Amino acid sequence: MNMLKRVALSAVLLMAGAVMFAAPEQNGAPLMVGGSFSKKIPSSQSVVFDQQARDAEIAALNTRLRNKDFAGTVRRINELTARNFLDQRFYLLLAIAYDGLHQYDDVIYSAGEAIAVAPQDSRAYIMRAQAYLQTGDFERSRIDIEKALRLNPQSQLALKVKQELEEKTQAKPAAASRKTLPVRRNAEQTPQWLILYFVAIVLAIAIFIYLRYEDVFRRGPKTAFSRKEVEVKEQYEFLRQIGEGGMGKVYEAYDKVLKRKVAIKRVRPELVRSAYVREQFLAEARMVALLRHPCIVEIYTVIESESSLYLVFEYVDGQTLETRLDIDGRIPFSEAKRIFDYVCRGLHYAHSQDIIHCDLKPGNIMIKEDGTAKVMDFGVAKKSMDGNTGARTVAGTPAYMAPEQQKGFMRKQSDVYSLALCLYEALVGQVPWSVKGFDIATKRVYPPSRLASGIPPEVDKLLEDALREDPRERIQSIDEFWARLNAIQPLPDEKLEQTHY
Repeated sequence: MNMLKRVALSAVLLMAGAVMFAAPEQNGAPLMVGGSFSKKIPSSQSVVFDQQARDAEIAALNTRLRNKDFAGTVRRINELTARNFLDQRFYLLLAIAYDGLHQYDDVIYSAGEAIAVAPQDSRAYIMRAQAYLQTGDFERSRIDIEKALRLNPQSQLALKVKQELEEKTQAKPAAASRKTLPVRRNAEQTPQWLILYFVAIVLAIAIFIYLRYEDVFRRGPKTAFSRKEVEVKEQYEFLRQIGEGGMGKVYEAYDKVLKRKVAIKRVRPELVRSAYVREQFLAEARMVALLRHPCIVEIYTVIESESSLYLVFEYVDGQTLETRLDIDGRIPFSEAKRIFDYVCRGLHYAHSQDIIHCDLKPGNIMIKEDGTAKVMDFGVAKKSMDGNTGARTVAGTPAYMAPEQQKGFMRKQSDVYSLALCLYEALVGQVPWSVKGFDIATKRVYPPSRLASGIPPEVDKLLEDALREDPRERIQSIDEFWARLNAIQPLPDEKLEQTHY
């Protein structure tokens, strides 16, 4: 019966999606540019994949789903995204396909992406609620289905999922009580002397083990990866929240054992809900914890609790480059050169250990009070792979991701791309894609020396070479970027004035 309900739910969602997807957009779908969505552009500009081609692909994918070709749908969407053929509607179709394949973790992820791009679409909430229901996460299922009903109170699909949720949550206690009945009957049929005999044996064994290993029980050794959450809060006093990102919240805390300040990031539980993903995350975090360099914020330890993961960092007094730009708008080239000298040193060391940062952005560059800088938050860093494919996963902040990184292929040249974006924003005050004069057709950035005074012309060529879309044509290493940046001298009359925009 549950299978028939899921098939019916997917079929109705498909029919609703087909009606919605058939409606042409007024201004065209946004293009994916440099890892972020650009603003809508006039139809007179050249678009590689026009709306007609997108609608044709969506129609073909709907046909596959109606024919229950779920695996083929996933494969086709992956082929399209690998060619940079992107459409926001893919997320909901992926959620439906994964539901047909019973891959509920993937349904939850894809539906979440669909919610991110279309938060007013109740269908994505319904799909995710159904997936949570199948995985037994009734509380999250209830939250999503109530959200769907607030968006569309007349949705019969949402009402069906809510009814199934209520049936399961009400049936669970009843089933548990029924299971206890045979136990009582068996207990009545078992002789009392036999029960007492087994209890006495178990107690004797327990006493023997305790006496034999009494010192072990008194000492109670535990590794950092088996602590309970209450013990995390016993060792660390959480003082205040100092940041929040896609991976979780960051707190300033005090280590009561070692008597020092630390920064603790609590990773969002949904990111490590799967046992396989949790183990992968722990392996990568332990790997990054081995990094020791003056220009990298050190990870002291990784703590696994019952409900989440904690990364314990070195605490650094200062402000992030993001905060500095929020206050000053932009910074002079001479100061930017000094800050990015430290950033290059840290990334050079990480790359020498075959570790890719994967999430370099102004918010992850910490400027200390003495003017030095440190790279922090290697929380999504990956081990560099041999060959040209790089580490195969999607992670990072979209506005600062290299084109290949958005498709799931990360390599050392991806960090070069993100580094160049950070330098551009530091000098100009904005990322290239939001600057007036950016050529969306060729994806060529507007030279920063034309936007603001005090920027040497050599910087234009450096950033142009580091922001090439093809990683094979890009500056190939942090060392090369670092050497070219060091060779550029500030202008004699360097002044910090407002940019042309």
